[in-house]
Amino acid sequence: MKNEALKHSAAHLLAMAVKELFPQAKLGVGPPLEEGFYYDFGNVKFIEEDLPKLEAKMRELAKKNYPIVRMEVSREEAKKILKDEKFKLELLDQIKGKISFYKQNNFIDLCEGPHVESTGKIKAFKLTKLAGAYWKGDQKNEQMQRIYGIVFENENELKEYLKQREEAEKRDHVKLGKELDLFSLSELAPGFPFFHEKGTMIWNEIEKFLKVLHEGNGYKFVITPYIMDKKLWLQSGHWEHYKDNMYFTNVEDREFAIKPMNCPGHIIIYKQHLHSYKDLPIRMVEFGTVHRRELSGVVHGLTRVRRITIDDAHIFCREDQIENEIFNILNLIRKVYEVFGFKDYTVNLSTQPENSMGDPKVWEKAEKALENSLKKSKFNYEIKKGEGAFYGPKIDFDVRDAIGRSWQLATIQLDFQMPDRFELGYEGQDGKKHRPVMIHRAIIGSFERFMGVLIEHYAGKFPLWLAPVQVILMTVTERNLKFAKEVYDKLRDNNIRVELDNRNESISKKVRDAQVSRIPLAVTIGDKESDNKTLAVRNLDGNVKFGVKVDDFLKDISDKIKGRLG
Repeated sequence: MKNEALKHSAAHLLAMAVKELFPQAKLGVGPPLEEGFYYDFGNVKFIEEDLPKLEAKMRELAKKNYPIVRMEVSREEAKKILKDEKFKLELLDQIKGKISFYKQNNFIDLCEGPHVESTGKIKAFKLTKLAGAYWKGDQKNEQMQRIYGIVFENENELKEYLKQREEAEKRDHVKLGKELDLFSLSELAPGFPFFHEKGTMIWNEIEKFLKVLHEGNGYKFVITPYIMDKKLWLQSGHWEHYKDNMYFTNVEDREFAIKPMNCPGHIIIYKQHLHSYKDLPIRMVEFGTVHRRELSGVVHGLTRVRRITIDDAHIFCREDQIENEIFNILNLIRKVYEVFGFKDYTVNLSTQPENSMGDPKVWEKAEKALENSLKKSKFNYEIKKGEGAFYGPKIDFDVRDAIGRSWQLATIQLDFQMPDRFELGYEGQDGKKHRPVMIHRAIIGSFERFMGVLIEHYAGKFPLWLAPVQVILMTVTERNLKFAKEVYDKLRDNNIRVELDNRNESISKKVRDAQVSRIPLAVTIGDKESDNKTLAVRNLDGNVKFGVKVDDFLKDISDKIKGRLG
């Protein structure tokens, strides 16, 4: 993690400021994050107005340039230091080895480090938000308050971050989703978004594109049940490893679970038939809806939900087919991201972790196959040693959006354990039973999350093919309505998503409303257009083209939609 010591030290500086202004506060934990830091506090109630005060106090303490000194102490001494800090005492009980503290002036905190040399090194920082948190992340424990912050090595980096954050706030998908009437959220269904007509249109276009792409690449669509018997989840291992994130129901004294994953259902389909080596690979795909119990504190908009629809594919193949299947998946991913305008992404290859299952030789072979496919596809990639899943290595894609934020989307995972658990097999060329390899694969991942990412990536200005309303026709006067209706009917007959604005409003207001609604093409029809049977076409950049013939306009936008262009 970049600047870990600086982030960690900023968290301690925050805790020091809190202790000076709110001495009754009890210290929790304050780890560095990928983006910034936070610190949890108990026995205190902050309000938003406290953040500037705390930030000012942090600056004051930073300027005093207190040395940050590491101390190793005995357990008894540690207990004396922490006698008034109940959360820290609980952490102390969990420490088996050396006990270390970091001290700056009169502030001392139980911590492993690392830290910078002095508070004067902490210069470019800002406190960003307040949030609720449970001690140790367990909702059964005491509720605390969390303060988030960011820190950089210099003011220029901080200014750049704040500028990006300001842009991100303008693009916030929850705000835009409401403004553009795409979806809504309700306390009656927390974590379960409601997609409105326009949002559903976008969803359907994404689904239509992916469906055609998958069918053209040898995938067969399936549908599996939402609710299946507990025995299935015991066999798959989800009951053991994922039970706390699952929903359950009881029917006629039988315990069932609402599926959190689609893979066990696809395995049941695979097992309905005997398979030969000639049948493989079998590529199964389902835009499958799953349900996962996310904590209320982490649920947000479309990017963290409890109802998740995944472009979920499972490929059953022989070991000698792994490399080619991965290569084909990588090409699909590249094509999908090009269509949606994602040009910048990081590819990570995660290898065998310490707690893995299976034969190390098979792992080595699988990792080599993944790496060969990446090289063949000419992807630049980073190796994350030991970060694979316990059942197999994987490839992940972190995609950067229009303002440089990173989103984890595609994943490709090799699985040797599920085929063993379910005793999957195929008859080999030698007439013996062999075990297939299972590839878990998603390209956009969650439809809900992907839509949230797209809304922010495009800032609500969807490309023409994806826009819920592609064209709006705006009449200047009532005299222009007849011709406008003719154009409207012609566009609708050619499957263009078009609206007609014949309100008794000025044309400037109609244009402004179309811009606010992010409609790609706004067509003005006045007397000149009605007389000449032409159109005045305005795009979202404000450029206007006059005298456009209706047939030329229809052909141009039809070609762009067909080519999935802006």
